[in-house]
Amino acid sequence: MKIFSGAQIKEWDKFTIEHEPISSIDLMERAAAACCGWLQRFSAESFIIFCGTGNNGGDGLAIGRMLLQKGCRVAIYHVTQASEASEDFKTNLARLHGKAVVHPIIDSSSFPPIVHNDVIIDALFGTGLNKPSEGLVGELIDHINRAAANVISIDIPSGLFADKSSISPDLRIVSHIVKATFTLTFQQYKLSFLMQENHGYFGKIVLLDIGLHKDFYHQAKATCETIDFDLVKNIYREREPYAHKGNFGYACLLAGSYGMMGAAVLAARSCLRSGVGKLTCIVCEKGYSIMQTSVAEAMAKVSGGRYIKELPVLENFNSVGAGPGIGIHSSHKALLHELFAGYKKPVVLDADALNMISRHKKLLSLIPPDSILTPHPAEFERLFGVSKKNHATVHMNDFRRSDLAREQAKTLKIFIVVKGHHTMIACPDGQVYFNFTGNAGMATAGSGDVLTGILTGLLAQGYSPFHTCLLGVYIHGLAGDIAANKFSQEAMIASDITACLGDAFKTMSKSGRN
Repeated sequence: MKIFSGAQIKEWDKFTIEHEPISSIDLMERAAAACCGWLQRFSAESFIIFCGTGNNGGDGLAIGRMLLQKGCRVAIYHVTQASEASEDFKTNLARLHGKAVVHPIIDSSSFPPIVHNDVIIDALFGTGLNKPSEGLVGELIDHINRAAANVISIDIPSGLFADKSSISPDLRIVSHIVKATFTLTFQQYKLSFLMQENHGYFGKIVLLDIGLHKDFYHQAKATCETIDFDLVKNIYREREPYAHKGNFGYACLLAGSYGMMGAAVLAARSCLRSGVGKLTCIVCEKGYSIMQTSVAEAMAKVSGGRYIKELPVLENFNSVGAGPGIGIHSSHKALLHELFAGYKKPVVLDADALNMISRHKKLLSLIPPDSILTPHPAEFERLFGVSKKNHATVHMNDFRRSDLAREQAKTLKIFIVVKGHHTMIACPDGQVYFNFTGNAGMATAGSGDVLTGILTGLLAQGYSPFHTCLLGVYIHGLAGDIAANKFSQEAMIASDITACLGDAFKTMSKSGRN
């Protein structure tokens, strides 16, 4: 699914009005009807609707009229100090004449009391908001947030920007933002819904199809997209009946050290479960017996005593993954330099490989093109950008991280997979993808090692680096969802994700075979 900017969504409305054709007020009526249909599931004693004077407020007025027609008890308020009223707002205000009183809010004494049985409908601001909410509207938002009631935001919680951060560099909220229980959003997700920094505001997202013209969707370009089942199903390749292990690649993992062989074992097992034909693990002498007894299907070669010190010849491998559990050792700078100089194919880099690169930034420019880096947010900041201001660390917000990942992926000609609730894939062509599989149970030690193994295995099988990222991240999250259903989010561990990869792949099969 494409993710459009607030400006593009406005263009989509205009395109629909011109090409369906439909009047803007009738399109608003369609959106309000979709919201009203969903709202009827609440057995509310009353609805309180707060409206601005733009088109989002017009939606609120239309919703109020429809709820009244269905016999609901509705109180409608609008903020008089807002900007110039839109024409559709004025039309819907006129349609309520004689049917309901629309109460003006002129100061804080005009705020109505709210009880816990009320359902609040927030229609103050939409995606066109371009400055922080403040003044009377800011006070009203705070009044709404103090209420112990369900809050339903229309299209986007009021005060939340659609395309940029609402948080300052020192991580303090700089705007009053409605904390919604549900957000009824039109047609597609907004970029702000994919950012972890906003998770406390939009609640549960409900997508409502209001029939915006499909031609615009197909014609318009978007730099951000979501990864969905249809996308990855077309990437996934089923096995031919007469295939042999040579058809599925030869992978290599540089992983583990004394005390951290668990990371190597997790990566190796998931690499094998991803479908790779053969796997060799380069491990230290202290980890050799662990690998040989824990992962019988993998071959192992020894390099170094307590940690990996030298590289074998790598040219025969179809893919190389490096980093899980290798530790931070001064000799690893030369090890990575040798890897990048001698192995000209894309590599998968995670964990301590990334930590070493963050200490020796010149290694970044040596990474082979189309390689895949899989940092979590802290690793990403160490690699690309924690800044210092007045001797204090200034962390980047999620929007800045997304922009910077795109910039670095283009500059370095690599793929950057930033792990999180909606894992983000920044591509060398400037596109960014957000994943929707996975859950909080995957926030457990070793989950990233499992992803490294999957990506290394898929790359060895001949998937392009781009398809490796999309399919690998999706399958990793899907296996995590299956594991959470089996074991619960609390009880699941990283090896449960690997154990559920088979069930995840079954969902991809066109034939439905086991």
